[in-house]
Amino acid sequence: MKRCLVLVAVIGGFGPDALTANAQEKPRALSVNTTLSPPTWALLQRQLLRANAAACREFYAKYFDERGWLLCFERWGGNDGPDDAIENCTDWPILHALGGHDDVLKLYKQAWEGHLRQFTLAKAKDVPFARDGMYYKEFPVMFDWLHNGEGLVTFNLQGLSDPYDNKFQTRARRYAGFYLNEDPDAPNWDPKHKIIKSLFNGARGPLLRKATGLDWAGDPFEVGNRFKLGHGERTYQECLDHFKDYNDIIGDHPQNMLSTVLGVNAYMLEHEPKYKTWVLEYADAWLQRMQDNGGIIPTNIGLDGKIGAAAGGKWYGGVYGWGFSVVVPQTGKLAHRNTHYLGLTGFMNAYLLTGNDKYLDGWRKQIDKVNASKKTINGETQYPSMYGDTGWFDYKPQAYQHGTLEIYWLSLKTEDRKRIAANPWLDYLEGKNTKYAENTLRGDLERIRKRVEGMRKDPTTPDTRLADDPLKFNPASVESMIELAMGGLPPKNRGKLLFAQLRYFDPAKRRAGLPDDVAALIDKITPDGVELTLVNTNPVDARSVVVQAGGYAEHQFVEATNDGKTTAVGASQLTVRLEPGCGCRFVLKMRRFVNPPTLALPWGSGHDSR
Repeated sequence: MKRCLVLVAVIGGFGPDALTANAQEKPRALSVNTTLSPPTWALLQRQLLRANAAACREFYAKYFDERGWLLCFERWGGNDGPDDAIENCTDWPILHALGGHDDVLKLYKQAWEGHLRQFTLAKAKDVPFARDGMYYKEFPVMFDWLHNGEGLVTFNLQGLSDPYDNKFQTRARRYAGFYLNEDPDAPNWDPKHKIIKSLFNGARGPLLRKATGLDWAGDPFEVGNRFKLGHGERTYQECLDHFKDYNDIIGDHPQNMLSTVLGVNAYMLEHEPKYKTWVLEYADAWLQRMQDNGGIIPTNIGLDGKIGAAAGGKWYGGVYGWGFSVVVPQTGKLAHRNTHYLGLTGFMNAYLLTGNDKYLDGWRKQIDKVNASKKTINGETQYPSMYGDTGWFDYKPQAYQHGTLEIYWLSLKTEDRKRIAANPWLDYLEGKNTKYAENTLRGDLERIRKRVEGMRKDPTTPDTRLADDPLKFNPASVESMIELAMGGLPPKNRGKLLFAQLRYFDPAKRRAGLPDDVAALIDKITPDGVELTLVNTNPVDARSVVVQAGGYAEHQFVEATNDGKTTAVGASQLTVRLEPGCGCRFVLKMRRFVNPPTLALPWGSGHDSR
């Protein structure tokens, strides 16, 4: 039996020169367990990374050209449009940051550059604000953040792997500047009332009139034989009718809090205070509005800063408000479209910057207040999800759950865990679902298989394909590894940041992600830290991996324990050397949310910017 030796080199701090400054430190050696035959989960992780990369290459070759343009019929619209075009690469940046092949990052960047050019040149004929281009200054001209977030789903995570790209840094600052009133073309922010002035906002500023169905649906186009719309519309008129009641957009809405991602990304470049100041100022303003509204986040703030002032005095009014119910034209049925929950992202971003529990507590109280309005209907307890002129409505058997998982993940408080309904991942972390790791990894592999199969059978051609048609075939499947390797919350498709317990880097290749042959499994998360198993599946060559506390080094390792031995760390990163065929289990004690989050890589910016 061969002994396995793990060399732990502490990397002090998390600034640009962190690794260089500590290069002379002598690594501390820890003797750990004997060699480990690679567990099934480790082999599945490595297979999943390979399969993802191969499938993404094939997807790109089918749906993008050599310029990075999506091969589709270009148009503006809420059902399909520029945001859906780049959403086809959802999860590609995070796939690379997990250890996916460098081709994944290369292809994503080609798609992003092509996307910006393609939809800057694409012009609407009838939609007034998109007649000179759907993008302006490489950003949506003006739209709601349900769609803006989808259009930024890849860019907002590019910094995980590629923070020193000059174009990325310039854009991160420019995009944030649209919400700090740094661009005279984009006066989105009212510093007096601390509001974003409209549900429609972007590089050309806020739309300060009622929106029309045309603003949302885009120019007339063929529907039916040529195009099949994902929402089931059969005619262009039904597209207009879908949005005919989407009128009251003036004033602020919780959706706009998704824009704080831009401020955090810009802040994490060099910690310029203005970005953090704006994010916290905006989040604090919304906290106060929740308190002033009896603990429930309002869905309209007028231009005078008063709750409900642009919606007839109704705190629940406005497009996508608590009371926003519309008729589906093709079925005649009523649909409830309340998106207040997107505001939680702003509070999560404020928590990332501060670790201050007040940014969670307001939402906690909202969860409890909504669920306290439960009723017994036909002998069954049901809970509301909407609020209108007659009070709470749209009762369902499921308790209000928006934010329960996110709040618990951030706080790790027992009382927050109690609010969460069944969750297989949390059960696994609590030792109640031992097959979860293998099953969820196999599930992602099967998802890739099905999506590639569907892609190969897709009969559409570029002139019969809308921007959102390939979405159902995007093969990138990473949720299992985000949970298992990073202990993280999958960002999904709203343009969120990565909230993770751990992240990994390859010091040999000087890139983000698990090194070749290395697999990682977190099977326990506590307020004090995580329990992590690292495995080198290569029986011939040693591997080294940098482990980082937090997705953005916002956490701090206190100590690492393995095989009964404890080593003090006192830094945001540590380097582990795994001899051939070795696996080791660590108990990593951490202090959470104690460092300013950063995009800096462990070795700084000592490489060519692209």
